[in-house]
Amino acid sequence: MATYKAPLRDIRFVLNEVLADSEPLPIDEEYGPETADAILEAAAQICEEVLQPLNRSGDEEGSVLENGVVRTPKGFKEAYEAFREGGWVGMPCAVEDGGQGMPRLLHNVVKEMFCSANLAFGMFPGLSNGAYAAIRAHAVDELKRAYLPKLATGEWTGTMCLTEPQCGTDLGLIRTKAVPKGDGSYAITGTKIFISCGDHDFTDNIVHLVLAKLPDAPEGVRGISLFLVPKRLPMADGKPGVHNGVSTCALEHKMGIKASPTCVLNFENSVGWLVGGAHKGMRCMFTMMNEARLSVGMQGLGLAEVAYQNARDYAKERTQGRSVSGTKDAAKSADPIIVHPDVRKNLLSIRSFTEGARVMAYWTGRLLDEAEKHPDAARREAADELVQLLTPVVKAYLTDQGFASTVTAQQVYGGHGYIREHGVEQFVRDARIAQIYEGTNGIQALDLVGRKLPQNMGRLLRRFFHPVDAFIQANSTDPKLVEFVMPTAKAFAKLQQATAQLAERGLKDPEEAVSGATDYLRLFGHVVMAFLWCRMVKLAQAKIAAGQDADGFYAAKVMTARFFTERVLPETDTLFRTVLAGRKTLMEMPAEAF
Repeated sequence: MATYKAPLRDIRFVLNEVLADSEPLPIDEEYGPETADAILEAAAQICEEVLQPLNRSGDEEGSVLENGVVRTPKGFKEAYEAFREGGWVGMPCAVEDGGQGMPRLLHNVVKEMFCSANLAFGMFPGLSNGAYAAIRAHAVDELKRAYLPKLATGEWTGTMCLTEPQCGTDLGLIRTKAVPKGDGSYAITGTKIFISCGDHDFTDNIVHLVLAKLPDAPEGVRGISLFLVPKRLPMADGKPGVHNGVSTCALEHKMGIKASPTCVLNFENSVGWLVGGAHKGMRCMFTMMNEARLSVGMQGLGLAEVAYQNARDYAKERTQGRSVSGTKDAAKSADPIIVHPDVRKNLLSIRSFTEGARVMAYWTGRLLDEAEKHPDAARREAADELVQLLTPVVKAYLTDQGFASTVTAQQVYGGHGYIREHGVEQFVRDARIAQIYEGTNGIQALDLVGRKLPQNMGRLLRRFFHPVDAFIQANSTDPKLVEFVMPTAKAFAKLQQATAQLAERGLKDPEEAVSGATDYLRLFGHVVMAFLWCRMVKLAQAKIAAGQDADGFYAAKVMTARFFTERVLPETDTLFRTVLAGRKTLMEMPAEAF
């Protein structure tokens, strides 16, 4: 049976040390170290004692559709009520709406724990937060007053209804229609698929944000509008009234996250209200989508962390064979498998990812706080542009590596990882979807190369390149750091060269640029991780030199960084070559030859 323990020691290291050089923001006064620590302890408790114990049973039971009503697994509804009463749903929501007004950084920390403990459960509040953000950013005041407090307190939940049977990525092909009713509302008719948490028994109402087209809509994505469509129409007192023509006609039978109901929803003349103006749906959608993409990145991190914890414990307990360097435990018939180099390689590959990814995810959260709260407009713009650049990297790199980490953890178990008893196979199944939904990772790579790199004449890219270059210049001669900084400098140089080559080739032939996009994003992710590992090593070495490493925590950081630098970062050499391999080997074969 899998277990989970919130990695509070490492979380505090990132919050209080790695990110401690961030310029203070007004919100930091309210959420200082003591308050933040109390939140971490409380989050750890609900994750370890309430959510994690439901993870396996939720997977085995799954959500079911009975007589048109979705029932979640046993214990989930009660867990949601405790979760809601604790104020966890409204963590990032404004205080005036009944939320906690929590910094994005701290919200990211707590989200990681939720994803580790019970990903399927964590999707419910995550979707509500996305709907809340879109309504708050784009809806008229009347809709905000009616719906934001309900979402912030968790009294109601929210969804995103984008995909249809004939279109996923190409949303310009949607067929859902919105017809004006003459009273400011619209009649919404159409079918949406893959709607996470589209129906359930947690709350008595669900707020659907639905993409649809008006009768006079232009063709393609320029004709998409966004509508707020409640499952039940609120009455004058704000309580849910009659059903609004929204029905669940099926649940998808999925590989993973089975406790989260993925619905096929039919809208039949359902009453909705326009959000963000006619034909402005794509702009509004990206408020939800960008929020969701960063959250999905946290899912990759969270599942990698819990998979690591269980594989590590198993490797220390499972005895098989003897160490090639000599028996390590003569009292037993075999040594624990953690003595074997290949098992250690597996564990360190996961650990070097999770500890680096944690800094990447939390750093992005801090940048979101700066983009929203910094008093200097120039600093807000700089932070926002860096978040824009990092969003596809966080989503794709963390989920690709997160899934790989769960598979690697499964490998540590050998045959016992393939059966249900130990629970690691669920982590593999649950992690797989994160590479697919909220825009497949191939789409993230196209976004990075096709939109983010050329945006504002490359200014977004410089928001990252400049601080990395400055760090390398400032630390390249430090004898304690040279073994980490110089490989990072070489990988960074390859990233710069690849960027220039993609830009030049893309001007002549767009396929040349996009053919290397996925490898380019992975190369980018490796360089971000290397830069962050260098920062962690510098801090750790200072603590060691000051005699502040009695428990060996900082020494382990340096050793893990060394593993990443010597065994993971060299992949940038291969990625550089594949990025520049061009389109020919991909595109020369005619379709009929496949």
